[in-house]
Amino acid sequence: MRRICRYLPLPVLLLASIQLAGAQSLIDINMGFGAAQDKATGNGIEGDYTLANGANFGGSCAINTSDPTCAKTSALNGFMMGFGANLMLWQHFGVGLEVTLQPNKPTYAAIPSESLGGVLEQPALDFLSRTTFYDFNGIYQPWKSEKAELQLIGGFGGASVKTYESQTVSGSLLGSSSSSTQLAGSSTHLNLHGGVAFQYYLTDHFYIRPQFDIHYVPNLAQFGSKLVTQEMVWVGYTIGDRK
Repeated sequence: MRRICRYLPLPVLLLASIQLAGAQSLIDINMGFGAAQDKATGNGIEGDYTLANGANFGGSCAINTSDPTCAKTSALNGFMMGFGANLMLWQHFGVGLEVTLQPNKPTYAAIPSESLGGVLEQPALDFLSRTTFYDFNGIYQPWKSEKAELQLIGGFGGASVKTYESQTVSGSLLGSSSSSTQLAGSSTHLNLHGGVAFQYYLTDHFYIRPQFDIHYVPNLAQFGSKLVTQEMVWVGYTIGDRK
């Protein structure tokens, strides 16, 4: 929730800018749900377990080996939620912002625990990840009717990938276990964004907007491609007179 609240001031700033727009301007406030996809890198994360200091990691490894400490990394393919706002300054042109993120932390790589003498189990370590996209967009609206609008969207922003260590320690003698999660690393990349959306009004002001997006993210080393596809369904409310 703290991460979501961090981005809430962005739509508020866009709302405040409506005072600078003309009387015919419209502002959309929306919330969305969907998914994003990118393929896996094809590499693994090397784990080297020792009794003295738990898990040590030696970088990438080939996943086609029989090494039990080489953990396969996952693709990006999970649930996304988003928040955004658009300001249509003219009939066909406007600006907007969007933030989409994974509300959960899906497993990025899982290194299994190893038994030592059948008595103690070494820590089982999972790498979790959370991917976030934020975009500042220009909007071109080539067609609109009383009930629907077609929007072409393009802009830039950033992509953030955070990784977390989730460690579970258990002992067969004690019959107990404990777990902890902590931030392991974070990387931020440039994000170029393009999309197409169809906004359909259920009432004079409430609408639903299916949207398809492509994010081009250079140096996105955590996944196998620089291109991330995303499908969202936004639900929102338009402030202003649409007629």
